[in-house]
Amino acid sequence: MSNETTATTARRGQAPRGERIADWADGRLGIYSLAKANMRKIFPDHWSFMLGEVALYSFIIIILTGVYLTLFFHPSMAEVTYHGSYVPMHGIKMTQAFESTLNISFDVRGGLLIRQIHHWAALVFLAAMMVHMMRVFFTGAFRKPREVNWLFGFLLFVLGMFTGFTGYSLPDDLLSGTGVRFIEGVILAMPLVGSYLQMFIFGGEFPGHDIIPRFFTVHVLLLPGIMLGLLVAHLILVFYHKHTQFPGAGKTNNNVVGMPLLPVYMAKAGGFFFLVFGVISVIAAVASINPVWAIGPYRPDQVSTGAQPDWYMGFAEGLVRVMPGWEWNFWGHTINFGVLIPILVFPLVLVAIAVYPFIESWVRGDKREHHILDRPRNVPTRTGFGVAWLVAYFVMLIGGGNDLWATHFHLSINSITWFVRIAFFVGPVLAFIATKRICLGLQRRDKDKVLHGRESGIIKRLPHGEFIEVHEPLNQEQLHVLTQHEQPEPLELGPEVDENGVRRKFKRSQKLRAKLSKGYYGEDNVIPKPTVEEYKEITSGHGHH
Repeated sequence: MSNETTATTARRGQAPRGERIADWADGRLGIYSLAKANMRKIFPDHWSFMLGEVALYSFIIIILTGVYLTLFFHPSMAEVTYHGSYVPMHGIKMTQAFESTLNISFDVRGGLLIRQIHHWAALVFLAAMMVHMMRVFFTGAFRKPREVNWLFGFLLFVLGMFTGFTGYSLPDDLLSGTGVRFIEGVILAMPLVGSYLQMFIFGGEFPGHDIIPRFFTVHVLLLPGIMLGLLVAHLILVFYHKHTQFPGAGKTNNNVVGMPLLPVYMAKAGGFFFLVFGVISVIAAVASINPVWAIGPYRPDQVSTGAQPDWYMGFAEGLVRVMPGWEWNFWGHTINFGVLIPILVFPLVLVAIAVYPFIESWVRGDKREHHILDRPRNVPTRTGFGVAWLVAYFVMLIGGGNDLWATHFHLSINSITWFVRIAFFVGPVLAFIATKRICLGLQRRDKDKVLHGRESGIIKRLPHGEFIEVHEPLNQEQLHVLTQHEQPEPLELGPEVDENGVRRKFKRSQKLRAKLSKGYYGEDNVIPKPTVEEYKEITSGHGHH
C-alpha cells in the first residue's frame, strides 16, 4: 500500500475538524459536561418574564452602539471654532466634545442613527428594569433564596441611572451642561465636604476642563464594567436558583414546568432579541431625541428653555424643585436645606427599596425557600406599598417638569408646585388604602368563584317564577390557582406574664415586629379562603340554586 493510500485511510478514520476542535476545547475547559448538565434546563413560559429579557437585550444594544460611537467621539473640553457640515453653527466656539458630537451626527455614515439607538436603548433599558423590578416586587419573586439577586438587580438599576447621566452629559450641549450644573449645586449643598468634593470632581472652578474626560472614563469603562459583572452574577443566580413560576397545575416549589433552554427557549430568545433591536431602531429612526444642534454648546451664563432630565432622574429633580428654599446660617456658613433635604431623601428611598426583601422576611419570620409566585391580590399590604411608591414617583415626575406642565396647560407654576408638595404626602397614603381595598375585593371575588362557580351570563327561570343566573363550576386547575396561596398567621408576643406570674419583658424590636406582622397578615388584610367543608356543602346543592 502506498503512502498516499495510507494517509487517505488515516484521514477517513479521523473525526471531522469541527468535532476535533470541540474535543480539544472540552478537554481543557470541560464545556461538554457543563453543556450537558445545563443546556436542557427548564424555563417557565410567561409574558411577564420577557421584561427582564428586554432589559438584557437593551443593555447589549447599548454596548454595541456605544463601541461604535467611542471610535469617533473626542472627550475633550478644549475650545475650537466649528466649521463642519452643519452650516447654522459655523463660526461658533465650542468644545471638541460638542464638535465631535456634531460630526458624528452629520458626517459619520449612520452616526446619527447610532446615536439615536444608543440613547433610546438606554431609556428602554431603565424602563424595562423598573417594570421588571415591579413584577418581581408585586409577585414576591425576591423572597428566599433570591434576596441577593434582588440587590444585584437594584444595583444595576441605580448604576444604570448614573451611567445614563454621565452619557447624556458627554456632548457638552446646553441641556446636559445645565444638568451638570444642577449636580454641582447638589454637591455644594453638602455640609463641610461639599466645596472640597466640587473642586475634586471638576478639577477646579465650574465647569473646569476635566469633567467631560472624567465622565467619559466613568461612562465607557468603570460603570459598564461593574454593570456587566453584576449582570453576569444576576444571570448565574437565576440559573442556579431556577426560575420562579406562577401557580398552576403541576407546579410546586420542587419543580419547574416550561421549555428546555435548548433548542426551544434559545430560539425564542434569539428571535426576541432581534425584535427588540428592530423596535428600538424604528423608534430611533422616526423619533428624534437630544438634537444637540438645536440646543447649542454649553455656556455657563445660559440655561436652555424647558430643561428636563431623562425620566429616571425626574424623581430627584422633582424633589429639589418642590422643596422650599430653606436656609440656615450657622457660624458664618450657609446650609441650604432646599437642596440638602432632597439629596438625603432620594438615597433613603433607594435604600428602602433595596432592603425591603429583608424587612418582609423579618416581619414574616419565614425561612423557607419560595419558587411559586404570589398573586398580588393575595398580599394586599405589599401590593399597597408598591402602588404607593409608584404614585410618589410619578407625582415627583410632575414636580420635575412643573415648568412644562405650566406652559403646556396654562397653569400657575406655584399651583403645580403646591399640588406636588401636598400630593407627595397624601397621594401614596390614598393609593395604599385604595389598593388594599381593591385587593380584598378581588379576594372576595375569588372566594365567590370557588364556592359558586363562574358567571355564565345565562339567565334561567325556576318553576316558581324566580330568575337566576346559571354559574359554571371551575375546573380543578382554576380551583387550584385560586386556593393554593398561603395565609400566614400574624406573629404573637404571647401572654404578658409567664407561668409563675412574672411579667415578661419584650424588646422594642419584638413589639415592632408583632405590630408589623399584624399589619401585614391581620384580619383586615386577608379574606379567609373557602374551606373544604364549605365547598362540599355548596357543590352538593345545599344553600344555593
